[in-house]
Amino acid sequence: MLTDLWNLLIAFTRASNFSFGGGAAIIPLVKAEAVQKYHWMTDAQFADALAVSNALPGPIATKLAGYIGYQIAGWAGSLSALIGSILLTVLAVILLAGFLMKNSDSPVLIAMLKGVRPVIVILIAQTALEMGQGSFPDLTTWGFALAALAALYWLKMHPALIIVLSMFLGLLVYR
Repeated sequence: MLTDLWNLLIAFTRASNFSFGGGAAIIPLVKAEAVQKYHWMTDAQFADALAVSNALPGPIATKLAGYIGYQIAGWAGSLSALIGSILLTVLAVILLAGFLMKNSDSPVLIAMLKGVRPVIVILIAQTALEMGQGSFPDLTTWGFALAALAALYWLKMHPALIIVLSMFLGLLVYR
């Protein structure tokens, strides 16, 4: 149990502190820890965890940490993973906020951020492709995906509404 708590803390500290580019950037890093390194879950289970996490409000990192931590070691695991996902970031923001504000126009900082952006996009795309392989087992799921795409881009529906509607449609179709 204590080993699980330590591994959760380390895994989510690592994932949180190497994810640049916003909330979605942490997804491939959490997947690498939870599925590939520690084997806490399968690809399909991770896809389910991500679906549940995306359906709830709030930052994806903390939702994934809470969910995976709870699956591995109950409430203590959830707390350990949550601490891992936020502690160093909170400390870094407190300690570095002034420096970053003063140097936001720095050519070095701007160049570093420009260099990391395309890498983040590729990491997110890779995770999406891997998850997509198991997420479309039949024509109905393809229909869900195409309907969501149409609702998002052509009907300009809010993503939250699409998620809620897809949950209810899934309940009707797959019950």
